Amino acid sequence: MDISFDEDMLGPDGADNRPAEPPNSLDLNGAHPQRKKLSAPEINLSLDQSEGSILSDDNLDTPDDLDINVDDLDTPDEADSLDFTGHGNELEWEEEQATKEDEPKEEAEPIPEYTAEEERQDARLWRTVVIGEQEHRIDMKSIEPYQKVISHGGYYGDGLNAIIVFAACFLPDSSQADYHYVMENLFLFVISTLELMVAEDYMIVYLNGATPRRKMPGLGWIKKCYQMIDRRLRKNLKSFIIVHPSWFIRTILAITRPFISSKFSSKIKYVNSLAELGELIPMEYVHIPESIIKVDKNVPQSKS
Repeated sequence: MDISFDEDMLGPDGADNRPAEPPNSLDLNGAHPQRKKLSAPEINLSLDQSEGSILSDDNLDTPDDLDINVDDLDTPDEADSLDFTGHGNELEWEEEQATKEDEPKEEAEPIPEYTAEEERQDARLWRTVVIGEQEHRIDMKSIEPYQKVISHGGYYGDGLNAIIVFAACFLPDSSQADYHYVMENLFLFVISTLELMVAEDYMIVYLNGATPRRKMPGLGWIKKCYQMIDRRLRKNLKSFIIVHPSWFIRTILAITRPFISSKFSSKIKYVNSLAELGELIPMEYVHIPESIIKVDKNVPQSKS
């Protein structure tokens, strides 16, 4: 590379020696001013770090006079930076919203309507009764399998003298987990049903046959029944007939004598067979379970 420089144009003192007016003719025979030629250093453009390469250590040295003051550099304002960040978050949030909108949404299951029929069914699951001027609630669902324990057996004599049949074979098994809960509700059911069935005088026929020991009601349950019976029901009870009595039921009644009146004790009668029962009351409307009929066939026909 040749670099020319007009030294003739400058004087020794550095003044400009060019003519005041430009020449109007070209001197072809005159002497031309001489120009000096400067030689440029050779530059190696290879990418290795050999001597003379632009990547050599000599060329990569940082000049000492290159002093950069960081404080003097122009940087974005804090407000501009926040604005930019805010716009970025806003765009990111919009992208997330669009993604969520594109995702399939699970449809919520509608709440089933509570129909009038279901309301009536639920009402039948609980019964509110008043016993001894106190309100009680009976869980009818829990005693549903045992409601046959008490039934109406028609009437006897003149008037509305009811025959109430209590079949102990329909009582729950004492080994089941919720036995006490069931017996509590069954007790309320028996007492409240008794009050509905009885209008005037009445008698109770207690069917004790075909009842295993584990289904026999306890002494506390029998005592509670007697104490909860309304005074009117105690007075109007004319007879308490026990069919197919066992030694266990005889023992229970003997133990309860101190808790009951002598008048009530005098109303208790023992009957060993259905035939004997038929001699005391009309059997037309008395429901006798099949299990008791089978037991009665094996019982000697004799009076106690």
